[in-house]
Amino acid sequence: MKSKLVRKNPMQAPKPVGKYSHVTIIPKDATMYAFSGQIGLGQDDQLPQTLWEQIINTFQHIETILASEGMDATHIVKVNIWATEEIDWDHFYEQWECMFGESYPSMTIAYVSALGLPEIKIELEIWAAK
Repeated sequence: MKSKLVRKNPMQAPKPVGKYSHVTIIPKDATMYAFSGQIGLGQDDQLPQTLWEQIINTFQHIETILASEGMDATHIVKVNIWATEEIDWDHFYEQWECMFGESYPSMTIAYVSALGLPEIKIELEIWAAK
């Protein structure tokens, strides 16, 4: 990808209610990558019991899979977040800001009654371009 992703919030649209961009523009020479949803398995391949621990592990897994393709957070176009319990946004944004700084990708968040396994409290799906 010769050009960089462009993130913006049009002045005509309402200000984002969170730390995300309304628009992410993908250069035409980019290759798109769709990654399966990442969950918070620990080093022992077990899911921690707390949402906070699952969030920390999930962000670590995202960094790992991006690196496996020669990418980092600057390549992320969109993040879809599914959670089974209410997210403490102060804690979540600690991890979010460590990953993205202040250049936020587009984001969707949904609270759902269940994910793929009963122990999963959060799942993050990412789309990236390189």
